[in-house]
Amino acid sequence: MLAKLTSKNQLTLPKAVTSAVELTDYFDVTAENGRIVLTPVRVNRADGVRAKLAELGLTEADVSEAVAWARSDK
Repeated sequence: MLAKLTSKNQLTLPKAVTSAVELTDYFDVTAENGRIVLTPVRVNRADGVRAKLAELGLTEADVSEAVAWARSDK
């Protein structure tokens, strides 16, 4: 099967290929020995949120306080 690389570096994968792997929206992309290897991944959005909170230095207490403030009558 062939997949054409567009001028915007996009590929459309053949349906036969994508139906042979589990349903996913994301793939880990690596280059190995001159080949492009796509590995289906499940993105756990909660892990992404936790990583962003850690990056910003926010604690669980900060989040709880913000939620309490947002739920208050102000």
